[in-house]
Amino acid sequence: MIGKTISHYKILEKLGGGGMGVVYKAQDLKLDRFVALKFLPHHLSADAEEKKRFIQEAKAASALDHPNICTIYEIDETTEGQAEDGQMFIAMAYYEGETIKKKIERGLLLIDQTLDLTIQIAQGLAKAHEKGIVHRDIKPANVFVTNDGLVKIVDFGLAKLAGQARLTKPGTALGTAAYMSPEQTRGEEVDHRTDIWSLGVVLYEMLTGQLPFKGEYEQAVMYSIIHEAPKPIAELRAGVPAQLQQMIEKAMTKNSDQRYQNTNEILTDLSALKKQLELESAKKAVDEKKTAPSIAVLPFADLSPQKDQEYFCDGMAEELINALTKIESLKVVARTTAFSFKGEKSDVREIGRKLHVETLVEGSVRKAGNRVRITAQLVNVADGYHLWSEKYDREMEDIFAIQDNIAQQIVTALKIKLIGEPSAPLVKQYTENLEAYHLYLKGRYYWNKRYEGLLQKGIECFGQALEKDPDYALAYTGLADSYSVLGVYHFLPPKEAFSRAKAAAEKALQIDENLAESHASLGMIVTYYDWDWPGAEREFQRAIALNPSYALAHSYYALCLAWMGRFDEAIIEAKQAQELDPLSLLANAFAGYVFYMARQYDQAIQECQKALEMDPNSVAALGFIAAAYFQKAMYEEAIAAFQKVIPLWKGNTFWLAALGMVYAGSGRKEEARKVLHELEERSKQQYVAPLDFVWVYTGLGEKDQAFEWLNKAYEERNGLFRLKTEPTFDALRSDPRFEELLQKIGLEE
Repeated sequence: MIGKTISHYKILEKLGGGGMGVVYKAQDLKLDRFVALKFLPHHLSADAEEKKRFIQEAKAASALDHPNICTIYEIDETTEGQAEDGQMFIAMAYYEGETIKKKIERGLLLIDQTLDLTIQIAQGLAKAHEKGIVHRDIKPANVFVTNDGLVKIVDFGLAKLAGQARLTKPGTALGTAAYMSPEQTRGEEVDHRTDIWSLGVVLYEMLTGQLPFKGEYEQAVMYSIIHEAPKPIAELRAGVPAQLQQMIEKAMTKNSDQRYQNTNEILTDLSALKKQLELESAKKAVDEKKTAPSIAVLPFADLSPQKDQEYFCDGMAEELINALTKIESLKVVARTTAFSFKGEKSDVREIGRKLHVETLVEGSVRKAGNRVRITAQLVNVADGYHLWSEKYDREMEDIFAIQDNIAQQIVTALKIKLIGEPSAPLVKQYTENLEAYHLYLKGRYYWNKRYEGLLQKGIECFGQALEKDPDYALAYTGLADSYSVLGVYHFLPPKEAFSRAKAAAEKALQIDENLAESHASLGMIVTYYDWDWPGAEREFQRAIALNPSYALAHSYYALCLAWMGRFDEAIIEAKQAQELDPLSLLANAFAGYVFYMARQYDQAIQECQKALEMDPNSVAALGFIAAAYFQKAMYEEAIAAFQKVIPLWKGNTFWLAALGMVYAGSGRKEEARKVLHELEERSKQQYVAPLDFVWVYTGLGEKDQAFEWLNKAYEERNGLFRLKTEPTFDALRSDPRFEELLQKIGLEE
């Protein structure tokens, strides 16, 4: 069927199918839009009853105009020469997203998300019941959720229409056994209350990941439905509100007269619970904001005559931030957000209000020879008065003691009770070598800039720090992070970049197993190169357990979850990173990338724009927003963004290849081939990743060449961590070779 034109629909790819029909994505050649075509299998087209049922499905769904019900355009038959003559099909709206069945397979849904989906299903059913239509086959596979979170009830093939003749004989049970009501399993006459039962089963499964009624074969399942009680939800999942459990019990009451008597009743209860939970959540957030003391540490000012201590000033503030985050009862603004006010002359009270904190730490550093003078003040944002201030005039060797002294005095001034020994140092000393410490601070300073030349400078600094102190764990982590960036963006061959990165991260953890930064780094490395998805999850979860306030660990985990297709969890982690570090370029850009992979392109653009408002030259934000523009067919905007980002990483081909892909996809194929030629020429002088060629060939629609380079990418372990969810690959997904690659990297559908 692929490539054929049926009526005025060109078949593009197969979406799925079962015994009652096969669904294809097609292009409506008249209205230039995508549609889904559901074909009645030819062997059933000759069956008068099945044909009536198929027509009934079209009539039932087309009679309903509701946001939560799939839109039907028309029903028709194939003609001679198009396919098998007389094969019936329904043309309906095409949506990007997935079924609730797919969501459940990936893991338990959040309670508020489950409520939202159930309310939408109930709204759609209420409309159908109002029109006298009973669906009779409500199940997770028949509820589609678009990328915007909108529920669409599909497959009205078993629908019962008021006033229509019955299509099955009395005593015949029709439907999916696990979701049937007791009366349905007995083949009795059913009404809208059978859909309410099925809704209760779906809700139970979303919350627990299990079916309430089970059996090794269909008759055993039916017996369980009629005679057995399901296991209480409280035994399967903690934290489910008692009211919600009671609603499910009422929906699944075996006697239909004791069930909810109409869909609006359960809809009212669900909506009331959702509002109650939202109010409780808002109150909790307000209470936490009122009770938890909060603080931001601003970058220290460099007052040295040579103005050459910026890296040390930044490092000083960063060490204090890291120390204070170890105090559970204190909310500390993350480094990137606090540092966004670097160099500003704003009043500290205004900065405090913008950061939503009660207190601020500000200070200065003046270095002369081997002596350093550090001043620090703790300021009350409400009135601008100092709660505490101190001046330290010491030898440089005392720097670690100074940092810890400042942190301890801030804690005392805030009257926070420390957990453990009061005298325990807050600032952990990872090296006793002052030169190594300074080199590490310089390395991190360069790493935070994220440009190739500066990344190389950072690697040099970390290497020199390790020459001074071979057991300096943080310096190994810095090396791991730097090589990872060079590998993921194709500056270096993957084997070279990630083997070095992994060795450095593992060495850091050998020295100190409790370094959150090292676990997060290793998590990304085993994602990028090893494709060890369970191992990556363990590392990210360990990093977050060690330091729940480490925003970058949440961002990394979000990316990993998104690459696995677990978008709901990924979005939660991405939002957590933004909450911890709201002014972080990376946290906002990575959130945009997560939404991009989830096909929520408008939200992706919005998140990237947050980063670009802070820095119009943010490489990550420019690249990700360009990709989202491309998927929305906003080609000029995509080209402009890629053309802006390319000069920022001179010599790198990653974004050049992406530009070639946009040229190809927008019809500018000659320019796309020029990009291909440039990639080929550059490959003679530097490393050019196989994936760079894949982007362009995919845009050109030349699948064989794309798969040739994909196989090379697999051999080099280049970039295939993106394979399952990167939208650019959608054009290749229907090819069996694509599924083979997914299986090879452990991400089969």
